[in-house]
Amino acid sequence: MGGRSARVGAPIAQGPKPKADLNSRFGVYIVPDQSQEHIAAGGSPFLAPGNTFTSITDKITSIVLTRRTPLVWFVGFAVAFALLQLLMLSLTWILFRGVGVWGINQPVGWGFAIINFVWWIGIGHAGTLISAILLLFRAQWRMSISRAAEAMTVFAVMCAAIFPVFHTGRPWLAIYWLFPYPNVMGVWPQFRSPLIWDVFAVSTYATVSVVFWYIGLIPDLASMRDRAKNKLAQVAYGVFSLGWRGSARHWQRYELASLILAGLSTPLVLSVHTVVSFDFAASLLPGWHATIFPPYFVAGAVYAGFAMVLTLMIPFRAIYGLHDFITERHLNNMAKVTLVTGLIVFYGYMMEAFFGYYSANTYEHYMIWNRQHGPYSPIYWFLITCNGVVPQSLWSKRVRTSPVLLFAVCMFVNIGMWLERFVIVVVSLSADFLPSSWDMYYPTFWDWTTFAGTIGLFLTMFYVFVRLLPMISIFEIRTLSPEAHAHPKEEGAHV
Repeated sequence: MGGRSARVGAPIAQGPKPKADLNSRFGVYIVPDQSQEHIAAGGSPFLAPGNTFTSITDKITSIVLTRRTPLVWFVGFAVAFALLQLLMLSLTWILFRGVGVWGINQPVGWGFAIINFVWWIGIGHAGTLISAILLLFRAQWRMSISRAAEAMTVFAVMCAAIFPVFHTGRPWLAIYWLFPYPNVMGVWPQFRSPLIWDVFAVSTYATVSVVFWYIGLIPDLASMRDRAKNKLAQVAYGVFSLGWRGSARHWQRYELASLILAGLSTPLVLSVHTVVSFDFAASLLPGWHATIFPPYFVAGAVYAGFAMVLTLMIPFRAIYGLHDFITERHLNNMAKVTLVTGLIVFYGYMMEAFFGYYSANTYEHYMIWNRQHGPYSPIYWFLITCNGVVPQSLWSKRVRTSPVLLFAVCMFVNIGMWLERFVIVVVSLSADFLPSSWDMYYPTFWDWTTFAGTIGLFLTMFYVFVRLLPMISIFEIRTLSPEAHAHPKEEGAHV
């Protein structure tokens, strides 16, 4: 059980809170002396000094229950919801007119659909890595960002699923076609195709992510239930908290379930995007037929995922004043992970170019030349700038701990990772083995509206999540407080 007793028992007497100087417009706490006392007293460097069990719970639950919703939330939600309506319009038009309204042609038969599918799946990878692998490694800095990252994973998979389903042309039959089914015609999906592997990998990934996210919410839903003043909120939080009372038996079962799910999720971090990479690597097309794709895609997914986590958490940290819980150390650590995975991705770019020139394969050589000098070369070089050059600024601690600069770098990474998928899909398909079949790909208005609409869906779900559920794990943050590590000084004292 470890420190679980500190979560459910009565808190010990609280000392005076150390005073913090709110310095800079982003609210970075400068407390050099008291932070050392805080750590010496058993506190964590990933929690600002002066926080107790009560103050932690009050600050996080008040975002949903008592605090007035900031105006910027309504503005952001309005924009996101407008983009969601654009998605509804686009999908309705596709149902009536068919996928021909997209820019797909021969030979580029996938286009934006597979580009956006891979991009969204990659974005969701950070949530699984933070929730599962860092949990198993007992990394304390994951506690402040794990809840939002897990939610981001669920919403990203929802957005990703839209594209392959509608790309079939008849989405009402997609499940009937994709999953194995006994039928009188004896027609079964081709199990040797990576596209079928995708169905099982992504559906398993989505299921485990939802279960992991929900189980982690249960203790905090109970806290929301106990603090809610509105009867409807009490009932809703009470139903979804499943009768949680914080007993030792509840914590024991929770710990066991979390470890089992973390163990199941850890292979998914590697397997899901590996299977997605097989969509390309199992083919013979120049630019796709590469053994480097599985690790290259996994590193790229974690890279894009951490960039998106920072893109979301930096603004919400400022909007809701969460500097006590998402400190400079969190930004620094996430930036370091982004830098390391970015270097792996950049190494993959160099190896692709090396293989193309060194292999003595005419088709591979032309593929690299076409990327660097062909009609799509500006996109390729902008991709190298976004994913390879700009992230090198993260070697500087000043950039890693500056919310504005770090946010700017992450926006470059988000754009660069989407362009990477564009280059892999479009440039390779548009110029294959036969020059007689070459053709340019131009996305249409409906390609862009569908893509922008999924961004609206993602942001709408995230805004609703922030408004209705605790975006930071309350019970995990409480374990970082000195109270969680205090020992009773008097005989019979209860902690």
